[in-house]
Amino acid sequence: MIWKGRKVLYLAGMKLLPLLILIAAPAFADAPVVENVTYSNGRFDVTLSHADTGWDDYADGWRIELADGTILGTRVLGHPHVNEQPFTRSSQIEVPIGVGEVFVRASDNVGGWADETTPFSPN
Repeated sequence: MIWKGRKVLYLAGMKLLPLLILIAAPAFADAPVVENVTYSNGRFDVTLSHADTGWDDYADGWRIELADGTILGTRVLGHPHVNEQPFTRSSQIEVPIGVGEVFVRASDNVGGWADETTPFSPN
């Protein structure tokens, strides 16, 4: 008789398992979007948009990479931009002579560095 009770509890628990997995899984917010990039005299101006909600989820940086993944420079964003979307920030990052294309990768403090990059020709 006790075994049957455990079986009922087991079956009830199995029905709730998918819900528990969803609740326990981390919430992945959308990555920041690179809206615009300009480059002049060694200075990158990168415009990002992101659904910043405050300190718990905000765009926290962007970086310039070569095709092979070499990082030329990173711009850290130290605070949320909830009421300033999209927003532009700048950084002095030199592009080596002969490089015709670089890639901009954005980051947020929840998801980290985005999988996607935005190609840009600094010439």
